Amino acid sequence: MSFSQFSLDPRLEAGIRDMGFTEPTPIQHQAIPHVLAENDLLGLAQTGTGKTAAFLLPILQRLTTGPLRQVRALIVAPTRELAEQIHQTAVDLGKYTKIRSTTVYGGVGKKAQLDALRRGVEIVVACPGRLLDLAGDKYINLSNVEVLVLDEADRMCDMGFLPDIRRILKLVPQRQQTLFFSATMPDDIRHLADEILDDPLTVQIGLIAPAKTVSHALYPVPQGMKKKLLFTMLDGMATGRVLVFTRTKRRARFLARDLAKKGFKAEALQGNMSQNRRQKAMDGFRSGKYDILVATDIAARGIDVAEISHVINFDMPDTVDAYTHRIGRTGRAALEGDAFTFATDDDAAMVRDIERALKLRLERRRWPDFDYGNFEPEKAVASRQDKQPERGGGGKSHSNYSRRSRAKRRPSGQRRRGGGRNNPSRSR
Repeated sequence: MSFSQFSLDPRLEAGIRDMGFTEPTPIQHQAIPHVLAENDLLGLAQTGTGKTAAFLLPILQRLTTGPLRQVRALIVAPTRELAEQIHQTAVDLGKYTKIRSTTVYGGVGKKAQLDALRRGVEIVVACPGRLLDLAGDKYINLSNVEVLVLDEADRMCDMGFLPDIRRILKLVPQRQQTLFFSATMPDDIRHLADEILDDPLTVQIGLIAPAKTVSHALYPVPQGMKKKLLFTMLDGMATGRVLVFTRTKRRARFLARDLAKKGFKAEALQGNMSQNRRQKAMDGFRSGKYDILVATDIAARGIDVAEISHVINFDMPDTVDAYTHRIGRTGRAALEGDAFTFATDDDAAMVRDIERALKLRLERRRWPDFDYGNFEPEKAVASRQDKQPERGGGGKSHSNYSRRSRAKRRPSGQRRRGGGRNNPSRSR
């Protein structure tokens, strides 16, 4: 199975080869023919499944014919980071064509965006607020839109964008093709899909479940010991890139600072940072300048890095959907990944909700050689299914587990972390 089955323009096939794509992912295999046939589509897919190319390739194919320098495709995304990622993929896949793409989002000046729109583009990747701002001031014309994409619609609703989405729908032609992508289907998302899609075809890939290549583990720990446990873990295991999630922007900022003081190559990614600083943080994470990115849920949307070996939930997520989105950042592109979650006794209810949704009991683990004091991880955050306390590590040697899984996944050239502050792979 290859991309040649879709009979795409040779210029797009060249872009596919340059990006290193060899065969379609399941969602690409299922979605691309339907989108090429100009059907409305409801795509239910977790992050890391290749859905961006699943809608961009047919859009680019459509735009290879017809007028240029007018907005014919509108892609709406919840965050600046995701908008930039989609835009860059459009640029890379379509680089041998004359198709132009630009981004539209707040937090930065309007001049560059207005200049791009005046020069003429076929694809606009936008966040709702700035898009409505420019449309209200007549700086962007959406009357020629042929394809509308709502990406990560569930997150847009979580962020309060549902009224904005309804306003955007009034600005585009009623008979455009609509592609609707979401990782989960809460009631408000289902109602919206029913409203805007015309006899859609549904493609479902791994709904409400992280990739099967992800190994889940729960590390019960008192709140006051979390930071010490994180430092100990990062000192003692082999990693690729590590994404650490915190609940608040303030905690992300201070935890990244403390990691840097310990000699780790760490940076924060949180909503109070300027767009330029956020972009530099993500670029540094992708390039390897930073091994560790400490992020909040909203800021982390749009991170598309295949080599994330670990996601560590320093703070328990607020919802099951948030857990799914966080964990979806690892185990991508058929690589293995680890999802570690720090949990206090106060998190027991959310742990049970996650286990129920995943139909999986999260293994409780004790980190070897960590001084827990009087705290007993094996007895904490008990599941309803627990008949008796687990023995340390759930009967599995953690050091052997880490070494075995790292050996399968570690990319060439990746260095093993370990050895405390004298580890030469760290940047001070």
